[in-house]
Amino acid sequence: MKRYCLALDLVDDPGLIEEYDAFHRNVWPEILESIKQSGIEDMEIYRTGNRLFMIIDANDGFSFEQKAETDASNLKVQEWEQLMWKFQQALPWAKEGEKWLLMDKIFKLK
Repeated sequence: MKRYCLALDLVDDPGLIEEYDAFHRNVWPEILESIKQSGIEDMEIYRTGNRLFMIIDANDGFSFEQKAETDASNLKVQEWEQLMWKFQQALPWAKEGEKWLLMDKIFKLK
């Protein structure tokens, strides 16, 4: 099992942030299925202000490259991703088209 932590910002607009939160209280079933089929076993998203933090626990067969390839051919996932761009903004250091960025672990207690 591997853990990945990612970050992303939302557009700093209270109405859009509330709408984004509402979508995540009722994620489309096709999106949940796509996540599970990719090898992700658990996922959590936290928010403070307009900054998001995602934790992914995935099995050893998971890869971001394979997920991106599978997602590219899934029309419902593409529809969801396009809709989410209404709310999301790339971090200042992201490359063109990048959304969620992997974070580097810099500390662990145990």
